[in-house]
Amino acid sequence: MLSGLERQPDDPNLLVGFDKADDAGVYRLRDDLAIVQTLDFFTPIVDDPFDYGRIAALNSINDVWAMGGTPVTAMAITCFPKKGVDFSILQEIMRGGLSVLTENKVVLVGGHSVDNEQIMFGYSVTGVIDPNHVATSAGAQPGDAIILTKPIGTGVISTGIKRAKASPEVVAESVATMMTSGKYAAEAIQKFDVKGATDVTGFALLGHAWEMACASNVTIEIDSAKVPLINGALELAAAGMLTGADKTNREYVGEDVSLTDGLDPNLVKLFYDPQTAGGLLLAIPDEKANDLLSELRLNYSRAQIIGRATNRTSTRILVA
Repeated sequence: MLSGLERQPDDPNLLVGFDKADDAGVYRLRDDLAIVQTLDFFTPIVDDPFDYGRIAALNSINDVWAMGGTPVTAMAITCFPKKGVDFSILQEIMRGGLSVLTENKVVLVGGHSVDNEQIMFGYSVTGVIDPNHVATSAGAQPGDAIILTKPIGTGVISTGIKRAKASPEVVAESVATMMTSGKYAAEAIQKFDVKGATDVTGFALLGHAWEMACASNVTIEIDSAKVPLINGALELAAAGMLTGADKTNREYVGEDVSLTDGLDPNLVKLFYDPQTAGGLLLAIPDEKANDLLSELRLNYSRAQIIGRATNRTSTRILVA
């Protein structure tokens, strides 16, 4: 869709725009200050409205954290039917979101609501960052280790919830994973001066790794055995609990992903599984990787080095 639009004028203060499919935009205000801007909203993925609001808030804020920024303000985006659903549900959704904003010292300054049959909720978030220390999808270098901070599988589990196939234990772990804040990863990005970072959300692990590989002009090799999974997600994938994005995410990366023969097809499904409030992919020089991993595991117990960046080859992503 964007290819049909007139090209916008160049602005030297726009440090990160939409051309590299990054997590958020970054606009420089002065030499030592830039704003980070993002927007995200989605349909309910859990039954509890309070949890849905909390997850929606974290999912939106994560895009600021993925750049290494500090979120400061938010505006709510709400689609909710005027008839047929009790407004106490919307109140709980907004109460859950506000609890996360308050916890992270993000000020709610307003928002917009629309009468709509399908419930949707989220936030636009503005943060601040030093323009000299922005982590982007284009920051990976050959030789970097690739770290994933959280396990994957929230997409198939959300489908399992809708079809009443996910056990309470699996649902609880999925919610806990989504509710783990990206704030600590943002702090680690700044502490270790990480240049390459992106969060794993709707385009799944392979889609976002592919975006990083394209933006950085590298190939990313992923060790499938090292990718952390939410317990129960593999079984739900095998039972066909897939989202519609399984197909579109495969189309998104096309032939630019090479899968080694013999990979478990159900594991591959999880690699294409869209995530909500997912973990961050971080690229860091190999000699710093273990120190960064130790730092991350103070708050992300399942964080793992899942691969490495190499000089570009014929494919952007190799899964072995």
